[in-house]
Amino acid sequence: MELLISNLLHGFGVALSIQNLLFALLGALIGTAIGVLPGIGPVATISLLLPITFGLPATTAIIMLAGIFYGAQYGGSTTAILLNLPGEVSSVVTTLEGYKMARNGRAGAALATAALGSFFAGTVATVLVAASGPMLTQVALSFGPADYFSLMLLGLIIACVLAQGSIVKAIGMVVLGVALGLVGTDVQTGQQRFTFGIPELSDGIGFVPIAMGMFGIAEIVLNLERPESRSVMSTKVGQLWLTKEEFRRATPAVLRGTIVGSFLGILPGGGASLAAFGSYMMERKMSKGRHLFGTGAIEGVAGPEAANNAAAQTSFIPLLTLGIPSNAVMALMVGALIIQGIQPGPRMVEAQPDLFWGLIASMWIGNVMLLVINLPMIGMWVKLLQVPYRFLYPSILVFCCIGVYSLNNNVFDVYMTVAFTVFGYLCNKLKLEPAPLLIGFVLGPMMEEHLRRAMLLSRGDWSVFVQRPISATMLGIAAIALILMALPNIRKGKEKAMAE
Repeated sequence: MELLISNLLHGFGVALSIQNLLFALLGALIGTAIGVLPGIGPVATISLLLPITFGLPATTAIIMLAGIFYGAQYGGSTTAILLNLPGEVSSVVTTLEGYKMARNGRAGAALATAALGSFFAGTVATVLVAASGPMLTQVALSFGPADYFSLMLLGLIIACVLAQGSIVKAIGMVVLGVALGLVGTDVQTGQQRFTFGIPELSDGIGFVPIAMGMFGIAEIVLNLERPESRSVMSTKVGQLWLTKEEFRRATPAVLRGTIVGSFLGILPGGGASLAAFGSYMMERKMSKGRHLFGTGAIEGVAGPEAANNAAAQTSFIPLLTLGIPSNAVMALMVGALIIQGIQPGPRMVEAQPDLFWGLIASMWIGNVMLLVINLPMIGMWVKLLQVPYRFLYPSILVFCCIGVYSLNNNVFDVYMTVAFTVFGYLCNKLKLEPAPLLIGFVLGPMMEEHLRRAMLLSRGDWSVFVQRPISATMLGIAAIALILMALPNIRKGKEKAMAE
């Protein structure tokens, strides 16, 4: 306990530096803004901002990107409640009860519930990250190459199982992502593979062109297809506080949402949107005010908002301790760390204590910042919706091209970004989710490395993957997950849940 407190104090010392505070505030502001604006989520924003992280220290860059991620969970609730317009995917559930509360004259109470519930859940999740991080790191240090390979394979399969749409399509995207990650020069033999004689591919396909093309610019193109229909609600927000009855009903919902979100955030393929949906379904069955659902039940705001914020922060646990991204945003974080020359994994706590503990401390500081900048500035965030999207996208595209070119001062990277933009657009039209591809691209090279090490140590004996208990357990869980998803009833249940 004393060691944990000492490490947290060290983290606050790092996070409270002027530079890190400013970039944490910048991340929180950008996150809130993109949460408010429909169609521009944290995945697209972080992918677009990756080039500017080159000129920043690693700790500062990750603090800013993390602030964008959990800041978007706050911002999305504002427009979901006031305008019935979710700015972020995880805020879709909030519209169901939050907008009805606003129409009933309780917009202020709904906004206060969302902000306070998110703050409480974020604080609890930060404590969980701080407490579980070092413990999981010690466990991970006992892993061998075979265990790591099986763990990453399990992560990919769970990401496929929890992905929207067809599991066959999700597996296909993962395989394609792994294949793209293998392009370049073989580290052990020095031979080039899958480069097709193109010298620019000898170092592999860049992470930034894939992320920026498939998630950033492709999203902009898709948004241009949708007609703009934004109408700012004229109803006054009213008093930003809850009655005693509302507080009594919201408190247990926040606690349940925090638990659900903290658990689902750790799972590969989980994340904030799944946590918010799971919390809402739980509240409809468990809360005392379940008979009020559909008319503006405060539990339908408190639970999902707590869940999505808790999930956003606990998703850092597998990233920081095992080096495995649990969703597309965490895959972008892995890319940002690798760009900085840092390999995320179990040795990160010892090798990068400033980054690890500074990031954890900044999460709590960022949640305080978000609480302060959200409630008093509601009017400003709603006004932001009045900016026509046609004025935003040209400047975003110019910024993207400059950022991609500046990576290697090579126009080939711009061409690659355009190619992945087209591919990302086609994936959306064909209902192919791009997130599994990005996770496969990040984990593919690491899986190959651990597979080769395991085979070298076992002298080519494939049974090493079932001889080690940890590896055999993970492979068993992966097989069970695939078999369960192949069952018609379970598959139909998943499709129905995703459709809702």
